[in-house]
Amino acid sequence: MNERKRRVGVATWSAAGWSAGVLLLLAGAPLAARGRLPERVATHWGAGGEPDGSMPLWAAAVLPALIWAVLVAVAAVARLRADDRTGAAARGWTGATLLSAGVFLMGGQAAVVRANVDREHWREAGSVSGWIVAALVAAVTIGLAARLMTRRDTAAGEQAAPGPELKIPAGQRVVWFSRASNRWLHLMSLVTGLPAVAAGVAAAAGLTRPHWSLIVPLGLASLAVLCCSSVRARVSDRGLEVSLGPFGRPTRRWAPEDIESARAENRAPAQVGGWGYRLNGLGTTVMLRGGECLVVRAKGKDFAVSVDDAERGAALLNSLTARAAS
Repeated sequence: MNERKRRVGVATWSAAGWSAGVLLLLAGAPLAARGRLPERVATHWGAGGEPDGSMPLWAAAVLPALIWAVLVAVAAVARLRADDRTGAAARGWTGATLLSAGVFLMGGQAAVVRANVDREHWREAGSVSGWIVAALVAAVTIGLAARLMTRRDTAAGEQAAPGPELKIPAGQRVVWFSRASNRWLHLMSLVTGLPAVAAGVAAAAGLTRPHWSLIVPLGLASLAVLCCSSVRARVSDRGLEVSLGPFGRPTRRWAPEDIESARAENRAPAQVGGWGYRLNGLGTTVMLRGGECLVVRAKGKDFAVSVDDAERGAALLNSLTARAAS
């Protein structure tokens, strides 16, 4: 229950940070370029790619932000109304929708600003067709990836062995599943990622040249921290599988016959050198919170991951290892 509360809390804070960042970029992009935009900006294009509709600058900034605020409010209401049975599915759908819609709206706003920048009159605005298509493709791709990821998490959680019994009847398959996350690492990923996104949107809008020296390091740092901000551990007939990050990549696997032993052990961040993916004298540790860790020994080396219910996972692994050996 505590782990589920932590997961919901991390998801809530991540959604809140994403929502605030997208809102800021949607409203801020036109206002940041107001010195290079006409008094009215083109906001609608006909079939031939020529602008045929316009808005005042303030309206071009407020309208997309208002649409985004309504989407966020609807998603929040949907999550609040979801019960325990449908909560995981609701979080998956709302998360994928917000991610996809945010990408599309930011891409569309960048396209509008780019088409109008340095134009004397809105009727001189350039075409946005290519940019809108690219934004749509990116939004659909990211949304589908997010939805597949959440469906995989839900399915894995539904397969988890209920109850404390570890006795494995002959011919029966069992699965143990646990995960952990660190909200501070999620926040750090958001803090480093938003400037990279903002710089990318500004470059796409034509406000600045692409500052790759800013976008690439911050983007890579954000992805690296994000990959170390959550972990999933799964024990099945195939052995142990540990997946990092929201996308389940990278992943490490151990077959039952490769595992010498498994145990539960309490470890603190200070023992392993901090948070995230750590290497030291204790071996390799995926440290997201201090306390109980699942530790496996394979090929003379220890690998530990901080997840709940580690004792039951270790007992199941030992049973599978003994069955494989016999």
